[in-house]
Amino acid sequence: MKNRVYRFIEIKRVVLALIICFVLPLEAQETFREYHGKVFDSETNDVLVFANVGLKGTNLSTITNAEGEFTLKIPNDATAEVVNISSLGYQSVDIALSELSKGFAKIKLTPRITELNEVNLTAFSNAEALVRTVFADKAKNNLREDVLMTAFYRETIKRRNRNVSLTEAVINLYKQPNNSSERDVLELHKARKSTDYRRLDTVAVKLQGGPFSALYIDVMKYPEYIFTDRSIGYYDFSFGAPTTVNDKPVYVVQFTQKEDIPPPGYQGKLFIDVETLALTSATYNLIIGNKREASEMFVKRKPRDVNVIPTRASYRVDYREKNGKWYYGYGSVQLSFKVSKRRKWFNSHYSLSSEMAVTDWETNPSGKVALIKDRLKPTVIIADAVSGFSDPEFWGPYNVIEPEKSIESAINKIKRKLKKDKG
Repeated sequence: MKNRVYRFIEIKRVVLALIICFVLPLEAQETFREYHGKVFDSETNDVLVFANVGLKGTNLSTITNAEGEFTLKIPNDATAEVVNISSLGYQSVDIALSELSKGFAKIKLTPRITELNEVNLTAFSNAEALVRTVFADKAKNNLREDVLMTAFYRETIKRRNRNVSLTEAVINLYKQPNNSSERDVLELHKARKSTDYRRLDTVAVKLQGGPFSALYIDVMKYPEYIFTDRSIGYYDFSFGAPTTVNDKPVYVVQFTQKEDIPPPGYQGKLFIDVETLALTSATYNLIIGNKREASEMFVKRKPRDVNVIPTRASYRVDYREKNGKWYYGYGSVQLSFKVSKRRKWFNSHYSLSSEMAVTDWETNPSGKVALIKDRLKPTVIIADAVSGFSDPEFWGPYNVIEPEKSIESAINKIKRKLKKDKG
């Protein structure tokens, strides 16, 4: 019996889509140096996930993976010599490239306790007023010009704890100003993938939207997916303990959907720079509520004898600052589903992960964008749009998110199989 295909997609209301475009042509690739390391909490020795690692004075950066590890590729002609490592709630650290070049660096960040003065604490009568100000001031705090971004995208689908589909891509993102009605444009530059449908039983799970899923959680560009002037009123807001981002104090605003507003809705935290009132980060989850309604939000198509119940939908967006302006830096979507089929005793559990990190960007004063025929569409199933894994030098100078050990293992198995098939 042939595998049937179920496509899971998050609709507008839930936030899952993206747009991107290329930056560097292949012939423009430069020789580069690689630096590797791992970031820890200095007190607990726990690894730090999503820590930012960037070359100071440039737009080159990457982030740590789920195991705290990173690889940073720097062109040989770069003149900057210091790397900055930062993470939410920690004191940032500057390290000379000469120190990183000595081998696999182990970097420890110190937690930072922030106490805001009385002026900061009384600046807003309530947390909702602060959130409304953040969105009203976005044109002031965020980039006002077209920029051309290079981003790394990774999409994984697992059945229980086993990888069944892995897709990676370098994407060029034509980012429009937040106050512009023009939507961002995406174009595929490099990509590779592997899918092992033998691990999926009779169900093949695919994510529609690809990198759009990690882009549309840019709430400053696409507030319609969560916080409009009207929908802000659907939530209760409260202040949490303040923290720091890049050694700067930030407000922490907690929010959850009001009890008299029926789910699905959201709950989470907003991190807001005290001085500029710019949004620096947001983490939130879907309040699932009615499972049938939540299922309809995600599932585009399925047979009648199959039930699909979402069990988790988590989102994260991070912004980075340069010269007083903030820009989209990282987006992540984590989805989990329970799939049951009539006349089957056991359920299948699937998880989908979609993440994209901006690794470089430059201003695009001409406003040039990709040709219409080359643009990715929000309906793209990127795992179907690219070929298999290739040689180890595939990425060249492009910064990527270091793969976790489980993903590395899956990649090695794929390579061995390809080598065996060729032999």
